Amino acid sequence: MNHKNHSSDNIPKLRFPEFSDSWEVKKLGDIILKLSSGVSVNSIDEPIKETGEYGILKTSCISSGKFYPTQNKKIVPNEVSKAKLNPLADTILISRMNTPQLVGESGYIDNDYPNLFIPDRLWMTEIGIQNNAKFLSILLSSSNMMEKISNIASGTSGSMKNISKPNFLDIECTFPTLPEQQKIATFLSTVDEKLQALKKKKSLLEIYKKGVMQKLFSQERNAARIRFKDDEGDDFEDWEVRKLGEISEKKSSNISANKIEDNFGEYIIYGASGILKKVDFYKEENDYVSIIKDGAGVGRIVYCKGKSSVLGTMEMIKSRIELNTYFLYCLLENIDFTKYITGSTIPHIYFKDYKNEICEIPCIEEQTKISNFLMAIDEKINNVDAQIKQTELWKKGLLQQMFV
Repeated sequence: MNHKNHSSDNIPKLRFPEFSDSWEVKKLGDIILKLSSGVSVNSIDEPIKETGEYGILKTSCISSGKFYPTQNKKIVPNEVSKAKLNPLADTILISRMNTPQLVGESGYIDNDYPNLFIPDRLWMTEIGIQNNAKFLSILLSSSNMMEKISNIASGTSGSMKNISKPNFLDIECTFPTLPEQQKIATFLSTVDEKLQALKKKKSLLEIYKKGVMQKLFSQERNAARIRFKDDEGDDFEDWEVRKLGEISEKKSSNISANKIEDNFGEYIIYGASGILKKVDFYKEENDYVSIIKDGAGVGRIVYCKGKSSVLGTMEMIKSRIELNTYFLYCLLENIDFTKYITGSTIPHIYFKDYKNEICEIPCIEEQTKISNFLMAIDEKINNVDAQIKQTELWKKGLLQQMFV
């Protein structure tokens, strides 16, 4: 691929060397021959599972150029005859009515789906043979095009926006020749395949870790538990049955978000959604475990790095006996805290309620082996996640330079 420094606005900065012509300004109406929409039908809010069932697509079936056929609702039997439009291969679905943030979302369809139907809030494209549908899909989901679509969306409701067909088809964009469209689409599809492979790898590692955790911390009687051996190959002693309140205690925080708005530094403050910000002080020297005790995410366990603090909506769970911090985190991750949640308006969880939870604790040496094993899996997951982020960033750069 070559980098170009052209003054013309209609030549991309990055392109394949065999192409040199300027891209042509066209309206979407010159490219899209037809926009069709389906009809609304009564449905049950669960996806189809068996052959012979029929589903109506949700508007959430498209996002960032991708199509997710599992995002559907089962059509009630006496309504199936009313549904009229199936998703077809090599077409694009476009959200013509949605929230301000999601209106104009689109997704490329690579197969026919005879058991699925399109609702009235989605359009399906029909494109002539002189253009490439995959290329158009990539173009439609670009940030530049999404901004143009957002600008033509209308509606008096702040929660719902519409796109009119004439206004949509009147949007101008630049197009290369069909061979260049095909080359770009094929190349970026290869990048997407690499991304999907990485995401699948991450998912499989997470599933593997979850399975290991279940076998390590299962509370079921007679369950087959994974055990580690000492450095001589001998079994460690049996795990000891204890109450959570016997091995740990809570430690509260009095830090509120509004009191640290103007405080900046190098030390992390954790909130319900993760790292809130960095300030010039910290409360905890070493790694520790915390739990969200109020509001959104209540009951979620967070592993916190040392030289940090947590907001007052969280509390720390500190060990009272010799406990590996990461082992304690994994132990707590496998407790169902939802049964201890109280309050309807603002949910809460209290240590006094869950401190009687029964736990099984190995000796510190086996705790360490378990922690090292699980942290090694975490490292693999984090490495794959870093590759995903790097590839996504690379793809974003390509999109910015390969399109006009």
